[in-house]
Amino acid sequence: MISRKDHLDTLAIALLLGCCVFWGFQQVLLKATLPEVPAVFQAGIRFVGATVLLWLWCAGRGIKLFERDGSLWAGLLAGVLFALEFAGIYVGLKYTTASRLTVFLYTAPFWVAALVPIWVHTERLRSLQWLGMACAFAAVVFAFAGGLNSGTPDLWLGDLLGLGGGMAWGLTTVVIRTTPLIKLSAEKLLFYQVAVSALALPCLSLALGEPWVWHFSAFAITSLAIQTVIGAFVSYLTWMWMLGRYPATKISVFVFLTPLFALLFGSLWLKEPVTLNLIAALVLVAGGIVLVSRKPA
Repeated sequence: MISRKDHLDTLAIALLLGCCVFWGFQQVLLKATLPEVPAVFQAGIRFVGATVLLWLWCAGRGIKLFERDGSLWAGLLAGVLFALEFAGIYVGLKYTTASRLTVFLYTAPFWVAALVPIWVHTERLRSLQWLGMACAFAAVVFAFAGGLNSGTPDLWLGDLLGLGGGMAWGLTTVVIRTTPLIKLSAEKLLFYQVAVSALALPCLSLALGEPWVWHFSAFAITSLAIQTVIGAFVSYLTWMWMLGRYPATKISVFVFLTPLFALLFGSLWLKEPVTLNLIAALVLVAGGIVLVSRKPA
């Protein structure tokens, strides 16, 4: 029986901060790897490796992944949406900056807030949540306006792919919360997502005509290892473990830190420009996530 807590203890806060710091850094890392490893091929390698690691983890712990429990079709749908999210992220970073893409990607909680009440009638939007949705809309307007005025061609395409990735992430969460997937173990739920991505993303890479490069520099090898082991395996499994033990609403508030870390790492490492429009968009997204995630007293 899983012991659930009604508050965030020191362990939870430390794990959440670690995840948010890494996720902000991760966007910058994979963009820095694009000159050596094509975008979707890079994502495919990541999830093939993560699938193997997760399967070994489950085999060692005796966790059953293939028993019949009525979750197959919902799991495949969640996996497809998860793969679309990362296709949007990796391809989008070819055209836009890591910090800008992260702003659009983290509109995901707003898609969840808008769509879950359609199926779960007890979760209708309240006044504060509508205000949070307005903040998200304003953030997107600010970010797009800054991109259109930057004079950089195709920047809008990367922004749009980031927004699409955020929508796919949000839809993945909706599928999980409104289907039998919500009853699965964290390991099996994650396995659906990484395994489908491991199959779909290499096929998409081939369809896009990406060259498959097999000779990597030390930096590229390190980057792929970090993305696979820490990103697609450890951090996501940690996140799902926490969702099963701590209040989801209190956990989700920490998500707003990720775009801030992406902005910091992007400006320090990749020298990405920090504009007033981008800062305004980040503040609005962060504030919107806090408002949408709040529950009534």
